[in-house]
Formats: sequence, structure tokens, C-alpha cells
Amino acid sequence: MFESKKTAGAGLRPAEASGVEPAMPGAVEAAPSRSGVPGVGTGMRAQAQAPAQAGTANLRDVYARKALSQIPRLLSLQDRNEFSRTYGCFNREYWLCRTLDFPSSIAQFGTHSLALVHSVPFPDNPYYQNPKVLQWTLAGIDYWMKIQKGDGSFDEFYPNERGWAGPTGFLLYAMCASYRLVGDAMPPEMRTRFLDAVARAGHYLARQDEPGVLANHHAMALLPIYEAYDLIKDPKLKSGFDVRVEDFLRYCYDEGWCLEYDGTDLGYLSATVSFLAKLQKLYQDPRLDQVCRRAIEFSSYFVYPNGHYAGSMGSRNTLHFYPHGYEVYGGQGVPLASAVAERMLRGLDERALVPPEIQEDRYFLYRIPEFLESWVDYSARPESLPALPYEREPFSRYWPGAKIHARRGRDARGRDYYALTNLAKGGVFKLFRLDTGELVESDCGVLASLANGKVVSSQWIDEAFRTRHEPPPAAAAPSEAGPGEEMVEVAGPMHHMVMKLFNPITMIAFRVFMLAFGWHDRLAYAIKGWIRNLLMTRSAKAPASFRRSVSFGPTSVTIHDEIIRQGVAFTKVRLGDEFFVRYVPQSRYFQLQELPLRASYLTSAQIKELNRAGRITIARQVDYHLGAGAPESGA
Repeated sequence: MFESKKTAGAGLRPAEASGVEPAMPGAVEAAPSRSGVPGVGTGMRAQAQAPAQAGTANLRDVYARKALSQIPRLLSLQDRNEFSRTYGCFNREYWLCRTLDFPSSIAQFGTHSLALVHSVPFPDNPYYQNPKVLQWTLAGIDYWMKIQKGDGSFDEFYPNERGWAGPTGFLLYAMCASYRLVGDAMPPEMRTRFLDAVARAGHYLARQDEPGVLANHHAMALLPIYEAYDLIKDPKLKSGFDVRVEDFLRYCYDEGWCLEYDGTDLGYLSATVSFLAKLQKLYQDPRLDQVCRRAIEFSSYFVYPNGHYAGSMGSRNTLHFYPHGYEVYGGQGVPLASAVAERMLRGLDERALVPPEIQEDRYFLYRIPEFLESWVDYSARPESLPALPYEREPFSRYWPGAKIHARRGRDARGRDYYALTNLAKGGVFKLFRLDTGELVESDCGVLASLANGKVVSSQWIDEAFRTRHEPPPAAAAPSEAGPGEEMVEVAGPMHHMVMKLFNPITMIAFRVFMLAFGWHDRLAYAIKGWIRNLLMTRSAKAPASFRRSVSFGPTSVTIHDEIIRQGVAFTKVRLGDEFFVRYVPQSRYFQLQELPLRASYLTSAQIKELNRAGRITIARQVDYHLGAGAPESGA
């Protein structure tokens, strides 16, 4: 009746075993091409491209406008006083507000943005070839070198963190990319120190890793390790890179997704495509190319009709979209990559995607160079773009490894809709009407409080979840009438919502412990794993369980939620609407599509019945275009 429990992706073949030819015999180290703009390398094409499809050429400049609008904010974060001890530091909370006791190194990622706006003539770019911007770029690089630890690593969230891809990998890539743009302006002594810092950071990335599995971090580690190798030609870096490639491929699956902790996350999947596309300008591996092409196909199902992307449908709730890899692949003749990039670019222009202006100082830094590089590598659109999944004829598709279901339907009244369900995440569900693109329903599951004060939810990823997919009857194959009736179901334990916070005493104790013991690599590694388990990947099972089924009928979808009490009484129960349980720093940004959504709450009589009988079933009819009606319950 149910699938046997298994880890995400179990039973699927990683890319390394998918029949794609091994890399070593056919891998090619690509010589970096140069554009017509001085200092712009690694294949960046800063000059105008071939004429784009009518109506899209001006859209390209949205990338530049969004990025350039953030440069004043970025420069306001930097200490621009050349006589200051912290000259070049982008962590304003540290050098000016004095609210931090160490500089978070990831702030130096802003250096790459300055290097780009100084070196590339983006439209309406007042920073181009400005000598002050060049000085501040070099100051940012210099401060990065000053705060590097002896083993080559950097700290982001706390002292002696010794982070791997984040922040060391991200920063090494940003500095290598900046060096390619402004390195000719470096004094010889600074260049010597820079190459030494690059070598130490590259060797750290090659010999270390991090607890937990974040495929996008492994992709980001590959990029700077090879960048470092390309600059200093140390064969040990190339050997370490080859090992890291094999590690990364183990986390990539034939369905097109890569592992992020315990499932697929679509925002970070787009980041993986971006990082690998950047890498392919220096190094070409058919296996990595295959990962990108599959990821582009898989991620296209999470481009929404209203211009939004991903969000609560992914394991880490991320809403961001990294467009650069899609622009690169579009330029290489992958039409679907162009179609995804075009729709997401329109979404960015329509304020549907998360813009950098609403992100905190730590994360808006990533968006600026991503948008600028997307402008540089913007691919001319073909005259006709392929249809995105929600634009196609009716279909139903289920990915058994990811445990995600997509359905492009047409109901008995001829109304078109698009629906997605993530069973691996407790049955998170989204429904769009296609005549307007409107998000009709976003249901992230059950969220409830217990009599002991704890909060529990069905929205988690657990190997103990049992899933089932009843496909449409063979006679009701996809046609103009739609895929036919269909059902997906998930059942399993609820989990406690983790809401741990520091107080002054625990913060002091943590700082003292890290200062006393964090100098030790292995101990720092173990501590980081413990923190991730505590805040992100581990949540105790609650004294309650759930069963959710989503059934597609002629004119509506029916959501059945069964809640089972196994101990502590319930005090409040909510069904549906957007909410997030897992701790992910780069998530939970507000979007306008949230405003019309409404949750359903169990009445006091229903909660009393749940506590008395030990279970309750709530049925909700969701019209494909009009949304949900009043819920019906049954004990």
C-alpha cells in the first residue's frame, strides 16, 4: 500500500553511475576566453549580444538595474577610510556599530560586485573605471587576506568556525573572480600575498569538508578550488579537485535534483547550476554538464505561473533563483534554460522573485554579482521558446525519489490549473489557476500547539514517512480532458518545531568555549555538525502523527488531513497557508502572493473531539479556480 521507507533519492542512480562517460579521459581544461572589455575574463561576454527576441532586449537591463541599485548600500557597509584599522571591511556592524566581537568574513563577498561595476560598462553605470571604486575593491581584497586564519579558512557566524564552502569557498571564488578583473592594478607585494592566500584557502577546501550534505556547497567548493588551481598551477589542488568532483556526484540523482540535507531544494538547485556553469568556463566535464542539464529540466517544474519560484516546496524553503547558469546554458543552445531564465527575469521585473533590497546585509551580497554576471552572459532568446511545464498540455508526473508530484490539469469545466505536492515534506501543496496565474492555494500542512507549550507540525522530512501515489487510470491518459482522477498520500509522525535562541548567558558560554577549543580543526568540525543538527536537521518526533491525502477530482481537489493524538493534548490546530518550520537563514522573505492566502483553524469543539477521541479527520474541497471552502470534520 505504501512505499517502503527510504532516504531521499534511495534507489536512484547518482550521476556518476548513470551511463555518462567518466570525466578523466574526456574532461577538458578550457582555456579562459577574454571579452572585449579590459580585465573581463573567464569567458565573460561584456559586449552586446546578438539581437534578442522582440520585447526581451530591454528586459536584460533589469539585471543591471537591480544590481546597480544596491551599490550605494554596499559601499555604505564598507569602511572606506584608508587610515582605519578595518579599511576595506564590509561588516558595518563590526567596524562602525561595534555590536559584534569579530568581523563576519562573508561580508567581503561584496568585493566581487565592486570589481564588476568598475570593470564592465553596464548601462547607466556611474562606477565604471572610477579610480575610487578600484581602490575600494583592492581594499576589500586586502582585508579578506587580513582576516584569513592560518589554515586558510574563514569565520562567518562565530569565532573559530572555520567554515568550508560557506564562507571559505564563496569568498575564494569571489576573490579569484575579482583578481581576474582588477589584478593588473595590484602592487607586486600585494599580488604575492594574494596568491599565497588563494593557495591556503584552496588547499583548505580540497582537504576538508563539512558535516551534513549540501550539494550546492560541494558545487561551490569545486569552483574556487579549480579557480585557485588555474591561478597557481599547484598539482595538489588539481588532485583535491578531482576527489571533490567524485564526492559531489554522489549527491546528484537521475531525476535532476541534488541533495540538500535530506531532500531537494529548488532555490539551491538553481545555485548549483550557476556554480557549475561558472566552473565550465575553465573546466569541462561531461558528468557535470549532465547534472546541469537534468537540473534545468527538473527545476523548470517549479517556475510558477505567477512569476514566483520554489519556496516552501523545497527542503530548505528557499525562494531565491540564481539565473546566471541558465543564461550560460541558454547561450549554449539549451532552449529550456532560456525559457526558465526569461520567465524568472520577468518575475524579477514584476517583483515576484525575492529582490536584494529586502534581504539582510549578509545575503543581498550574493544577488548583486549574480545579476551582473547574468547581464554579461545574457543569451539571445530564440524566436520561439519551449513551453514551461505549466504551459504544456495536461500531464501528470511523479518523481519517486524526490517524492514530488506535478500535475498540469484541465477540469470538467475546461478550466486549466497547475498543482504541485511534496510528499517528502509532509504533503506541502500548491495550486495555481492558469487563466490568471494566481496562486489559489498554498498549504504547508498542519501546525499545532500542545498543552505542554510545544509546537508541532507535519512539515518535516522524515525517513519514517510512508508515501503513496495512485496514478490516473490508463484509460484516462493525459489528453485535452486532463490527466484523470489521481491521488497522492503521505503519513507519519509529526515533529517538534525547533525554536532555540541564545540568551546572554548561553552566548557568553558559547563564545568562551569556541575561543578555548575552536582552534582545533576536528573539534571545530564536530561543533559545526552539532549546531546544524540542533538547529536545522534534527527535530524530535512529537506525540502525534498525521495522514494527508490529496485527491484530484473533476472540478476540485480534496485534501484529507487526519490528526492522531498519542499523548499530550492539542490546544490549537491550524491547517494550510504559508509557514516554515526548518531553520534556514536565507529563507522566509515576504512575498505579495502570501496576502490573499488563508489558513483554516479547528474550532474549539473539534479540538475537544480530537483530544477525547484521539483522532480527527478534516476534509477540505479546493476548487481549481476559486480555492477552498469551509472544512468538514469527522472523528
